[in-house]
Amino acid sequence: MKKIFTSLFAVGVYLTPITVMLMAQPTWGQTQNSRSQEAEKLLEQGIKLTQQQEHQKAIQILQPVPTMAQELKDQKLEATTLLWLGFNYDDLGEKQKALDFYNQALPLYRAVGDRAGEATTLNNIGAVYDDLGEKQKALDFYNQALPLYRAVGDRAGEATTLNNIGRVYSALGEKQKALDFYNQALPLFRAVGDRAGEATTLNNIGRVYSALGEKQKALDFYNQALPLFRAVGDRAGEATTLNNIGRVYSALGEKQKALDFYNQALPLFRAVGDRAGEATTLNNIGLVYSALGEKQKALDFYNQALPLFRAVGDRAGEATTLNNIGRVYDDLGEKQKALEFYNQALPLIRAVGDRTGEARTLNNIGGVYSDLGEKQKALEFYNQALPLWQAVGDRAGEATTLNNIGGVYDDLGEKQKALEFYNQALPLWQAVGDRAGEATTLNNIGRVYFALGEKQKALDFYNQALPLIHAVGDRAGEAITLGNIGVLFQSTNRPTQAITNLEQSLKISLEMRRGLQRENRQKFLQQNGGSAISTALVDVLINQKKYAQAFEWVNLFTTADLADYTRLINAKVANPEAQQSLNDWSKKNQQLEALRQQLQSDQSESLPQQIRQLEAQVYSEAETISRRFPEVAELFETTPADIKNLTSFIPAGTVIVQPVLLTDVRDMPNNVAFFIFTKGELSVIKKSIEPTKFNKLISDYLNQVQDESDSDYLETGSELYNTLIRPIEDKIKALSPKQLSIIATGKLRHLPFESLYDSKTKQFLIEKYPVNYLTRISNNSLQSLATQNAISRKSQAVLAFGNPVTSDPQNLPGAELEVTKIKEILPDSEVYINKKASLENFKSQALRFSFLHLATHGCFQTEDCKKVKLKTNTLLFADKSLDIADAALLGLQGTQLITLSACQTAVDTNFNGAGITGVAYIFERAGAKAVMASLWAVDDEATQLLMVDFYQNLKLGMTKGEALQKAKLKLIADHRHPFYWSPFVLIGDAR
Repeated sequence: MKKIFTSLFAVGVYLTPITVMLMAQPTWGQTQNSRSQEAEKLLEQGIKLTQQQEHQKAIQILQPVPTMAQELKDQKLEATTLLWLGFNYDDLGEKQKALDFYNQALPLYRAVGDRAGEATTLNNIGAVYDDLGEKQKALDFYNQALPLYRAVGDRAGEATTLNNIGRVYSALGEKQKALDFYNQALPLFRAVGDRAGEATTLNNIGRVYSALGEKQKALDFYNQALPLFRAVGDRAGEATTLNNIGRVYSALGEKQKALDFYNQALPLFRAVGDRAGEATTLNNIGLVYSALGEKQKALDFYNQALPLFRAVGDRAGEATTLNNIGRVYDDLGEKQKALEFYNQALPLIRAVGDRTGEARTLNNIGGVYSDLGEKQKALEFYNQALPLWQAVGDRAGEATTLNNIGGVYDDLGEKQKALEFYNQALPLWQAVGDRAGEATTLNNIGRVYFALGEKQKALDFYNQALPLIHAVGDRAGEAITLGNIGVLFQSTNRPTQAITNLEQSLKISLEMRRGLQRENRQKFLQQNGGSAISTALVDVLINQKKYAQAFEWVNLFTTADLADYTRLINAKVANPEAQQSLNDWSKKNQQLEALRQQLQSDQSESLPQQIRQLEAQVYSEAETISRRFPEVAELFETTPADIKNLTSFIPAGTVIVQPVLLTDVRDMPNNVAFFIFTKGELSVIKKSIEPTKFNKLISDYLNQVQDESDSDYLETGSELYNTLIRPIEDKIKALSPKQLSIIATGKLRHLPFESLYDSKTKQFLIEKYPVNYLTRISNNSLQSLATQNAISRKSQAVLAFGNPVTSDPQNLPGAELEVTKIKEILPDSEVYINKKASLENFKSQALRFSFLHLATHGCFQTEDCKKVKLKTNTLLFADKSLDIADAALLGLQGTQLITLSACQTAVDTNFNGAGITGVAYIFERAGAKAVMASLWAVDDEATQLLMVDFYQNLKLGMTKGEALQKAKLKLIADHRHPFYWSPFVLIGDAR
């Protein structure tokens, strides 16, 4: 069973509230002799060096003074020196040494009756235990110090100790108690005119309100603290408060504001030499970029923070950053790398005694092993995390891990065990008021009962989850649950209810998907089961013979995939006003996405309301932009287009086929559905398939056709023909098409259909029909060639660029001959080779030609093309590369064909990525009617032969589709392996 919910914690770190460390000043009177004067002078020098943060030097100066004081029998001098030595070791992080000196000072102050010195020492001992995580011990010492300060009338000391007690209660999770003590300290600091203490306490109160989810109150207190720190020139305090303000804005989803404050804090920490503060802020900036989906930027900042934490010996900060780096790699799907960093964090967290952090990290490691399919290992780590959550009393963490253990047993098919753990998690979520967690577990329980065949019980749990999910504003969870209910209704033969729930689920998913940032989209789809839900909906609509409605959803998701690719590479639009609107809309979406990420950790009542308000605003603006700028409407589309209207644009004599895989949905037969279109007509044919076998056929075939020495392609191609063409062969024959257009998506996107082999007639598909591809069915992809162009273009001429860089590895000598031959065939053409094949020349000349031919390297893989030294999604020119995201700025409206004859496009046998279809979609949106490109790199000679024949055929008056078919048939007649001719595909209008 697919796991819906895996709770992986990213550990966010920010500066702890400033703790005021109290120091006793030397207060003795007239000195007795030179030895005493020498001791007092050394103490004064030591104090000065301490205040200058020269701790090692201070220790060297102070070390002989206690012995001198003993010789002088001056216990107060001895106590004061020991206290300052303790303070220096404390600041150096040597807590045990600090305690040793404080514990030597304490009885001496008591012996001389110095209650102020005694109180100070008790306070500082408390602070050490606080830092060591021994909170109860810290309270014991603070509570001994407090009455002493009151007895001697030291309101500053009293205020400091009250502040420190508040800090302990805050760390123990007793936030109201913390506020009580902070609110007692605040008027005392004001009464004695201690603005630094006042600022510290305001900052600490802000921290509490932030932890309680009252972010606006937190900001109020931080904003009171900030000018006070500035007034007293405390740049460290100012930096801390700026950092804390940044954390609040980050939690509110206002990531840009958060960055503004972090970027103000960073130079201040650097100026005062506070490397721990600098590291903390760099870490927090990394968290923001991670939340915004800019994972590489997040890694950059985490990697700056890491050596700083190590340099200052902050193992907790180091562990946090390692954990955060692991989380990034986890999100990016690099599970082994994630494990490496989690495993580096774990011993550090254990060393500093952070059991909560240890539990989180163990939980994260368990999640990675679960994702890797190593379920037993996942259980081992979850079972290590569980008692730690219980020991620290973190019931939310305990519920998370119980839920995850349930998910593992669920995946292992041990449904009763899964129920046991889910049922243990459920009351814990309820006890801590975590409605999002409760809803998730209810949903998971529903999934188990569905798998066990207890459909009514499953429905009961889904219906319990739904109002909770809605209440917390978890739109993704709502989509999942509605989808689960829809699949349940489908499996119990209630098609009307199934369609209603599945459509509601998909509408929510599409609304959310369009606003997601870059690489987060694919992860969103995987986690939210969008593919299974859309598959179930299409299947039930087909079964109800609602073919047009079924295809409207198919077409919508086909377009959404392409829109995802467009946004992934940040493709531009030609209209600057539309581009600005898109940019403004994207910023609001970043804020919305970040707010949604807070739902698991922020249980405040205000957050769901805030999310819904922003959602309404974002969705409304999307509709407005779609109406104002039709050229970008597809980026926002969530409503299926009218297929009857769209199919009216199909050219006469063209048959369009879109095969859609309807597989891997519980209780649903595995089929491929063929949607077959002619002008104004639609029919559907289904064929059953076995998904595992089919996937292997595709993978094997893609490998075979790319290897010219492999002759097994005929057998495999024949099996695929029997699956993908034979079921619809009679229907296609009856329509007598002049052009066969295929819309290939998902696993089929990289498949050269024209190479599929009919073993009965001994023919490739291309020998029967001209074959082209469409990105999807839309007004743009089917619009008439009769559209008037704003600029007159040469119709029987090609603008041809070839071999712009003549040095290896980018040299393409055959490309020069290729473009030269084109001019021989079509004399009105213009050819630019070598240094003249510049992007500047292309931009200035492209408007004049209907046909553009680029015999240059292009890289359209998911990673850079290192062999030819090209970045991904770029085309090589002599002066600089073109980022295809800028294609809309080239003025391609009315261009009949762009040919990319030397591209490197990864044919991914794992079926990921938009491939050349995504590239064609970019150029189509930029105004080109068709793109011809290669699915993989072919040698210069074969490319040249095919291209020359193609243009000769165009000159004879053939359509683009016919011209490409005849060029391929010539290579087939020469007994060429499909490696040489099948990768060249025509995407778009074949006329």
